[in-house]
Amino acid sequence: MKGRRYTTEEKIRILRDADQGGMSVQDVCRDRKISEQTFYRWKREFGMLEVNQAKQLKELQKENAQLKRMLADEMLGKELLKEALEKKL
Repeated sequence: MKGRRYTTEEKIRILRDADQGGMSVQDVCRDRKISEQTFYRWKREFGMLEVNQAKQLKELQKENAQLKRMLADEMLGKELLKEALEKKL
């Protein structure tokens, strides 16, 4: 069963609520309908980041993935050209 997807801002807000409030982690997780494992994974990923820093991190990760795909495409094209030249010789 798939759960709800939270935005980066919502994840950070949930982490801050748990840090600042008098509620335990279990109570926060129960209120937000997330597992403790998810909470601690978010905490490890976002830690003490501010919302704008987390947004920037996500943008950089997206850009990095795009650059990796571009590099892989170029390397594949290079390999195809190399094979075509070998067949001609």
